[in-house]
Amino acid sequence: MDANYHGLFYSIESSIEKKKQLFEKSTTRYLVRAMLATLFLTLGTAIAVITGQYAEKIAHGSGKFLYSFMFSWSLVMIIYMNAELGTSNMMYATVGVHRKMLTIKKALTILFACLLFNLIGGVLASYLVSLTSTFQNLPSDHFLFTAIEGKLAKTPLQIFTEGIFANVIVNTAVYCTIRMKDDAGKVIAMIFIIFIFAFLGFEHVIANFSSFPLAFFASGGAIEGMTATAVEINLLFAALGNFVGGGLVIGLAYSWLNKGDHVYLD
Repeated sequence: MDANYHGLFYSIESSIEKKKQLFEKSTTRYLVRAMLATLFLTLGTAIAVITGQYAEKIAHGSGKFLYSFMFSWSLVMIIYMNAELGTSNMMYATVGVHRKMLTIKKALTILFACLLFNLIGGVLASYLVSLTSTFQNLPSDHFLFTAIEGKLAKTPLQIFTEGIFANVIVNTAVYCTIRMKDDAGKVIAMIFIIFIFAFLGFEHVIANFSSFPLAFFASGGAIEGMTATAVEINLLFAALGNFVGGGLVIGLAYSWLNKGDHVYLD
């Protein structure tokens, strides 16, 4: 890339270098940032399902609209609080390997650590949220529970395919925040882009790290179809689909598109 070029991939490469340095110099701080990502996701999920339930009581069918809008604020919190999200790091890790900034081993190590502590953070945050008064004695047909039952009823192919689209959308939102300078514009873009995947019900493995345990703890484990096998299948195929969508379709494709000395660069 031209030394004078300071566009999208200059910023992405800077982010990759920062992540790499933080992981190498203070792994603990990196892991705490990964746990913070699912703290914010859990809070976003919590307010989304509660407002979705209230909206359904007022006007049938409106719950999903309000749920999707409120859930979108999760990414706003993650981006502005500099937390480490595994699904966006699928894109960063792939770009890092393609541009020889990371070895495959280093990229996988960072990504695995991020995903693992996203999971730990999601379980811990969900448990604590389930202890709050709002999540006590929820009805069995609550918006949260029916949404999770629907997720667990999907086939592996559905989960994988939806995982691809979910992370295409998430990383498109991440790219927009990098390119845009105005904070208000960034927030608006993130909300409306994430709204797409939330409303369509696509599968995002990190979001499920929060929503599955929250539903489990809030229901006392009484979710129809929530078996260890069903949860593992969902998380596995969602993660694989997310990697294809974020790592390959967005990360690798745009890294390749922006390689070389041609004029058409992002």
